[in-house]
Amino acid sequence: MDIQYRLEQKRRILGDFPGPKSLELAARRAQAVASGVASTVPVYVADADGGIIHDVDGNSFIDFGSGIAVTTVGATDPAVVGAVKEQVEHFTHTCFMVSPYEGYVAVAEKLNQLTPGEHAKRTVLFNSGAEAVENAVKIARAATGRNAVVAFDHAYHGRTNLTMGLTAKAMPYKHGFGPFAPEVYRVPMSYPYREENPDITGKEAAERALLMIQKQIGADQVAAVIIEPVQGEGGFIVPAEGFLPRIAEFAKENGIVFIADEVQSGFARTGEWFAVQHEGVVPDLITTAKGIAGGMPLSAVTGRAELLDAVHAGGLGGTYGGNPVACAAALAAIETMDSQDLRGRARHIEAIVKERFARLQAELGEKSIIGDIRGRGAMLAIEFVKPGSAATSKEPDAEATKRIAAYCLAEGVIILTCGTYGNVIRLLPPLVIGDELLGDGLDVLEAAIRSVA
Repeated sequence: MDIQYRLEQKRRILGDFPGPKSLELAARRAQAVASGVASTVPVYVADADGGIIHDVDGNSFIDFGSGIAVTTVGATDPAVVGAVKEQVEHFTHTCFMVSPYEGYVAVAEKLNQLTPGEHAKRTVLFNSGAEAVENAVKIARAATGRNAVVAFDHAYHGRTNLTMGLTAKAMPYKHGFGPFAPEVYRVPMSYPYREENPDITGKEAAERALLMIQKQIGADQVAAVIIEPVQGEGGFIVPAEGFLPRIAEFAKENGIVFIADEVQSGFARTGEWFAVQHEGVVPDLITTAKGIAGGMPLSAVTGRAELLDAVHAGGLGGTYGGNPVACAAALAAIETMDSQDLRGRARHIEAIVKERFARLQAELGEKSIIGDIRGRGAMLAIEFVKPGSAATSKEPDAEATKRIAAYCLAEGVIILTCGTYGNVIRLLPPLVIGDELLGDGLDVLEAAIRSVA
């Protein structure tokens, strides 16, 4: 890649951390910030660029998290920075519902163009992924006149009341926050590594879920089926081939809105613009956020024109939705993804990571703690199990996973964990990360796995 980085792309740990400046900020935080807000790493950021994060004490960390799949083009992509600077010199806000502006329209046009399907489309912009998901459900209910919404095991869709109801994992997302919005139902996901029947096909796994919908809810009562094409917080689960197409087919047959939640998997992250494209699925509605705007808060619902236009005037919107600065950032970020072929870059990263850790898994043999290596593009995961259980009980090992992440952090690599059982490490490097820096980070991760194993 021909990318000029502003910061040196090297890992550097000066000494024990958190350092004194981070400790000082942590003390201020304890007196000012709600304790319910948690942070993965105990250091405070001073600067970031490409695949590197600098803390306030002069340490440099390799970023394998991208702010949870947000800084796909890096934290200070020149095109995004330039677009933001230009926009703020004109206006930072007017509210599109009061006095509209071209940036909102241009982002809508771009999303209508990029998302799967040749049908007429419309887009509405919001601020966060959860807000997009909530509004997608609103749209589906308004368009169908039905109430029930179907989600899947291991799903994560957000932290609002409705999206907590759609989310499967109790702790930390739902615990103590109920009651949740009604008419939300959950059915089994295709989780190839943990299927009781290892030979079950994607289509058979889909039929298992569809039978539950038909018998326990009634297809004619369902407004929408919502699914992450690659599940995020649930463990970067890629359903077996054929699962998504059959669910989408069933939705079409029964007048159900098929919603693809691509908040984490969208915008080149999986090697295509959107993860549903790997199996040729065309959703009725698609929700996006995270990687859309290079770090600025923006989200969207894009889909069939007749669905979005079914909502009465004034029924969709929000004060900050489609903020002009965020829209300018989004147009620049999408251009960077296209011009630098970051979809191809994601596939390149996938090949490097999967080959390397498959080799390590084989080397560790029967006592390996690596249970599964999976994902698409640069949305990759390693699931860890108790030693020797990979081929039998597949007993999750959350403690080993924590130790691996802690080892990596101590060596200057930021690693995120996830999974229903807390036993998955997810790799979400910025797609602009160089091969040398990527390799250095993977060296650390491999050493961590060997140490814990």
